Amino acid sequence: MVTARWNGQVIAQSDATIVVENNHYFPRVAVNEHLLTDSETTSFCPWKGTASYYSLSVDGEENQDAAWYYPDPKEKAASIKDHIAFWRGVEVS
Repeated sequence: MVTARWNGQVIAQSDATIVVENNHYFPRVAVNEHLLTDSETTSFCPWKGTASYYSLSVDGEENQDAAWYYPDPKEKAASIKDHIAFWRGVEVS
């Protein structure tokens, strides 16, 4: 079971993550979405497409743009559609 934690809270937990470029992408259904807040940040990967971001809000603290996902990934990255990955201090183990 792979778990993502930040600020003492479990953000996501799944035994069905997809690892791409050393990042665990969690199925959206395995993520505590009530801890996510929308962000206007985007980035671009040549082979995955345009990523959108979420910030985390846990116990009154915010971790800006700590989660990302590809709402419409390119064909080569189709397996990570409806999956979310984490960084910026989120512990994934």
